[in-house]
Amino acid sequence: MTGKLSEKLSRIPTAPGVYLFRNARGKVIYIGKAKNLRNRVRSYFQRGRAEGPKLYVLVSKIADVEWIVTDSEKEALILEANLVKEYKPRYNVTLKDDKSFPYIRVTNEEFPRIFPTRRIVKDGSRYFGPYTDVHNMRDLLKTVRKIFPIRSCNYRLDAKTIESKKVRLCLDYYIQRCPGPCEGKISQEEYARMVEHVVGFIEGKDSRVIAELQESMYRAAERQEFEKAARIRDQLRAIEVFRSRQKVVSTEEIDRDIVGIACEAEDACGLIFKVRDGKIVGRYHFYLNRLMDQSDEEVLQSFLQQYYVKVDFVPDEVFVPIPLADLADFEAWLTQKRGTAVRFVVPQEGEDAKLVRLANRNARLLLDELKLQKAKEKEEREARLHPAVEALQKVLALPKPPKRIEAFDISNLHGTDAVASMVCFVNGRPHKSDYRRFKIRSVEGIDDFAMMREVVGRRYRRVLEEKGEMPDLILIDGGKGQLSSALQALSELGIQDQPVIALAKRLDEIYLPEFPDPQNIPKDSPALRLLQRIRDESHRFAINYHRKLREKRHLASELDEIPGIGPARRRLLLQHFGSLEKIRRANLDDLCAVPGLPKNIARSIYAHFHPDMDHEKISETSSKGMEETVGKERGP
Repeated sequence: MTGKLSEKLSRIPTAPGVYLFRNARGKVIYIGKAKNLRNRVRSYFQRGRAEGPKLYVLVSKIADVEWIVTDSEKEALILEANLVKEYKPRYNVTLKDDKSFPYIRVTNEEFPRIFPTRRIVKDGSRYFGPYTDVHNMRDLLKTVRKIFPIRSCNYRLDAKTIESKKVRLCLDYYIQRCPGPCEGKISQEEYARMVEHVVGFIEGKDSRVIAELQESMYRAAERQEFEKAARIRDQLRAIEVFRSRQKVVSTEEIDRDIVGIACEAEDACGLIFKVRDGKIVGRYHFYLNRLMDQSDEEVLQSFLQQYYVKVDFVPDEVFVPIPLADLADFEAWLTQKRGTAVRFVVPQEGEDAKLVRLANRNARLLLDELKLQKAKEKEEREARLHPAVEALQKVLALPKPPKRIEAFDISNLHGTDAVASMVCFVNGRPHKSDYRRFKIRSVEGIDDFAMMREVVGRRYRRVLEEKGEMPDLILIDGGKGQLSSALQALSELGIQDQPVIALAKRLDEIYLPEFPDPQNIPKDSPALRLLQRIRDESHRFAINYHRKLREKRHLASELDEIPGIGPARRRLLLQHFGSLEKIRRANLDDLCAVPGLPKNIARSIYAHFHPDMDHEKISETSSKGMEETVGKERGP
């Protein structure tokens, strides 16, 4: 933790609000809310906090923190949901691919149109969705158009356009699929009433729509408008047919959302059964990703926040499978959004509990389906041969595609800290779990040939002992001498007919066992580019290992001069700061903040690297740093 960040943490207020963590590039990587901002944010940096590997990675990337104070926890909940929707932070639980889900749009026009869209335009139009099942949405719109004669044209219809007769009646009018607003065949008020019937139907408020249509039918019959009454009768019959396909789950005409959740590894599925007027009118599911060791309760809370910030209609009740810590805040937020009271319920028994279990089971089935789809895609991706691998097989005339390539490189400086690396590429992509590093054991001084012979022998002796599979191609970084050393090592192990090549750095020439002279591959060949990439990766991996060993040796030699520093504390300092240079640049507060390092040792380290500084000043600064550190550990 830097001194700047430490200073900021001391200024965080104790009010409720939202905090944003940023990385070194200023990008928002996590957003959270808290009843007490100071306690919550500082808890991330305290010793002994419970953490998993993903949380550890998050904390290691935090370079700055911002906060927004709110008047209440409910406001913090709403603000967090909106900020997560805007920033999509790397380490928050987020709805996956939610922008691709379509909505039903009711346009803000004198004679509104109704159609599906994936783009939200803030022009006063109303949106219903998002619909995760496009087939169901299209089926709903198809039914709407059969029952209600809403115009399908894209003309801009207003009083001036209608009066000027610029738009003529189309076929839809004559087959009774449009009431003809373009030529004034229907008033704006009557068309608006029909649109409200459509909206009620989309929302699942069939009972209200039926009651209004029945009243309109009776009035038309009383006025002896029998054709109009017959059309409304046909609408009512079509609605009843549609309603017969919906499952009744309650005799009460109540609006309710039944929520299910399933979590596994880095994925989750949130599901909602929409119950309107006592019937299930739709099932909506969303996949979530970027789970950061969160509990099911935290994932459920994130799902509900992101779902309800997007939807326009909020029901009377929400059934959830597990209790929520911020239940009162959720109820207050949705009550404000709906305009009337909203109640969260965790059913324990009876039919309501069965419905929640059904929602959970459906969420689990959908999550299992996602896992199978991912596994299938991975299998297909791995089975598909990379074009560069195919090109490499042709260029080298190999008996089979070199799907698995293992590459070796040697790194040393004047014969000291000599190391070797082996990187592995599978189907043209790095397979980092199979990377290996070697310390040279049997070679003294500078002898790259002998070092290559040692590491190739060690690697494939181990493969033979473990009865593993040999790679399709071995790539040696170097020229004819390194290639001959690798072939000698393989021969000593009794390995024959193993494809091996060497790639020289200077001119990117290829050395093959059967040719005394180097061979050239066209510079623009994907095969050469793949070999260069693998060679460069093996070089990078070797250099990093060599640098790490050299820094560790330098660190040990320099820190050994400081009283009280032994192997354990050297290791502690290296793990905390990462390098000797960072220890050298660290201020006294940073050294005092190292877990397990006594404050007098921290002073000694600081004094060693700052010999010109007044020792009394160091002592005063240390005392101040110790007080701040104790305050951080205790909290406010």
